[in-house]
Amino acid sequence: MTKFENGSAFTRRSVLLGGGALVVSVGAAVSIDTMLALQSAYAQGARPSLTPDQLSSYIAVNADGSVAAYFGKMDMGHGLQVAIAQIVAEELDVPFKSVKVYMGDTANSVNQGGASGSTGIQMGGKQMRMAAAEARRVLVEMAASQLSVPAEKLVITDGVITASDDGSKRISYAQLIGGKYFNVQLDWNKAYGNTLYAPGKAQPKKPSEHKIVGQPIKREDVAPKVFAQEDFVTDIKVDGMVHGRMIRPAVAGAVPVNVDEASINDIPGAKVVWDKGFLGVVADKEWDAIQAAQKLKVEWSQVEPPFPDQASLYDHIRKASVRKRNIEKENGNVDEAFKSAAKVIEAEYEWPFQSHASMGPACALVEIKDGKVTCWSGTQKSHFVQQGLASTLGVPLESVHVVWKTGPGSYGRNDADDCAMDAAVLAKSVGKPVRLQYMRDQGTGWDPKGPASVHKVRAAIDGSGKVTAYEFMSKAFSRVDVDTNGSKTFDTLAGQTRGGDLKSGDGFGIPAESYAFDNKRAGWETIPPLLDRSSPLRTSHLRDPVGPQIHFASESFIDEVAASLNVDPIEFRLRHVKEARDIALLKAVAEKSGWQSRPSPRRDQTGNKVSGRGLAYSQRNGTRVAIVAEVDIDRSTGKIWARKFTVAHDCGQIINPDGLVKCIEGNIVQGVSRTLWEEVTFDRKAVTSVDWLTYPILDITETPGEVNVVLINYPDIAPSGAGEPSIRPVAAAIANAIFDATGVRIRRVPFSPERVKSALS
Repeated sequence: MTKFENGSAFTRRSVLLGGGALVVSVGAAVSIDTMLALQSAYAQGARPSLTPDQLSSYIAVNADGSVAAYFGKMDMGHGLQVAIAQIVAEELDVPFKSVKVYMGDTANSVNQGGASGSTGIQMGGKQMRMAAAEARRVLVEMAASQLSVPAEKLVITDGVITASDDGSKRISYAQLIGGKYFNVQLDWNKAYGNTLYAPGKAQPKKPSEHKIVGQPIKREDVAPKVFAQEDFVTDIKVDGMVHGRMIRPAVAGAVPVNVDEASINDIPGAKVVWDKGFLGVVADKEWDAIQAAQKLKVEWSQVEPPFPDQASLYDHIRKASVRKRNIEKENGNVDEAFKSAAKVIEAEYEWPFQSHASMGPACALVEIKDGKVTCWSGTQKSHFVQQGLASTLGVPLESVHVVWKTGPGSYGRNDADDCAMDAAVLAKSVGKPVRLQYMRDQGTGWDPKGPASVHKVRAAIDGSGKVTAYEFMSKAFSRVDVDTNGSKTFDTLAGQTRGGDLKSGDGFGIPAESYAFDNKRAGWETIPPLLDRSSPLRTSHLRDPVGPQIHFASESFIDEVAASLNVDPIEFRLRHVKEARDIALLKAVAEKSGWQSRPSPRRDQTGNKVSGRGLAYSQRNGTRVAIVAEVDIDRSTGKIWARKFTVAHDCGQIINPDGLVKCIEGNIVQGVSRTLWEEVTFDRKAVTSVDWLTYPILDITETPGEVNVVLINYPDIAPSGAGEPSIRPVAAAIANAIFDATGVRIRRVPFSPERVKSALS
């Protein structure tokens, strides 16, 4: 068992009492009335309500002096729990190894938003820091009373409080409150989710005082995962459970009109669950459920195939009616500047639908027993799944318990939340616990997709070569056709297939950078979904939602302008970037990569094997990233090897540099995969990319040979997110490197060998 637990086997009470009873001893005489009054004020044996305004909702000191940190977010592969434990240990002055982080269990944590928007440390860690600081303040006050020593004369070492001038006066956290709950109210901002914030009276330590924060502590959960010593969500079993499978139509939008349940009578225990467009089967054994799903005879409604030919996807986007238009940024008079331009540079870029393509399809187990609902899920957002299950089943929220278990990965709104809701419908119908496992074709074919988009960019240049105006506009499917989580039934397949109300949202985004042009406009337009109900092409969040495509377009175009003006790409950016941290970032990546100043493209290569370098930079919610990609290209095959990346990364204060570097490396690898290979394919009836052959991803032989990272640390600037920002510039850096190597600009992702070979020919 690792030191980081997800809480599935632990109640708060069992954790607190795990170390056995301890006798409180004090180092000096003190009034029993004073002691009891303070104990009553700050500690209690009964569990306080699990609400955001209670210190006990975040921090507990166990009977053995170890610390439990209850975290309403979860780790999706970055080792976030290590950084959270460092923050808590730092503020409490306890050893790092004495802190256990319990993640994503709705029975022992409040809704801090789950894994969302790279906010694990930026917002979740901020709250845990304030809670731990308040716990320390309270413990010091308790110790001051019991030791009859002023609080300012107490020091803490490894959870033991000692009088600075008398070492015999000492008391431990365990002696003060071990096995009991904090009874302290916090100043909660009344928000749930990512923005939840509930500080106490205490101020956290100054960065100059940090001893644990900033250390490269390695995570301990990898080996147990690799050696099957820790359960994944697929491993969970409960007594009496049956296995479920869902059945999806061959033509998107079709619904069952006749189901021949007798066609699976020969399969032991097989049952059908049918409600309007919802169709699933259960059986006592998993293989029987798979066979039942395959053998069940279903007559589907006749519907017009809802999708355009894939070849016309981008024309469809350009011609589609606009559902919402939003100009997010505008300064100067853009239209007038273009009218007076000596030269106008313009280009369009295209990005496909992409799948989460998690390493395994979603799995969930739902048990409904004695008026209580328990769900085990690999979701990114267990508290929102709790809300969705309550709505789907029509039960009170407090009767639903969601236990987060490690799943196959997600990074966005993948199929996990849909699976939980489908499992709940099956479980309610058959009256037994149901373990639902999607099949591979459903995991890739029916997950919510990252939206396809078209980006039009133009720049006005005057007679001296100055950029006088810049305009960036996207037209795309919405990033929130279905929302970022399954809390609302209209955002889930279970709700949509059963005929519930629909509520498609609109949202996209604009480039995040600090280029200062006298006249600048950036905005977006969203278009209606291709199918409004139960669509395999419904769109939602995929890692760094719409960031990679927006910055593929914007940073490719900045390079195009630099090339048109015959200026080195970094020099051009430094002329226009205005924020000091961005300037430092660009200079750092140039130095680390050994960048030699010259315009692109190279003019010194012949033959089939060529190489090039490319730069891209972006911001994301306070974090800044600059990337230099170095690629090798075989003109004869179109094959690209993105062999080396240099990354300069600035996310303010760094909590754990080891975890941060690995997080960046993971972003680079996934970014390369999405750039070179990933594209959802479909015909007029359905999604056709349903496995690793039809939806290829980067394989191990194609991963970069080097990823060199420069971490720029600003200890006095609050940490911002790192889970997603470094994937954002990858596609543009590769595109710019291809142009540098070949002189050919490719404006559509992915850069598959066939597409590259065609472009180069």
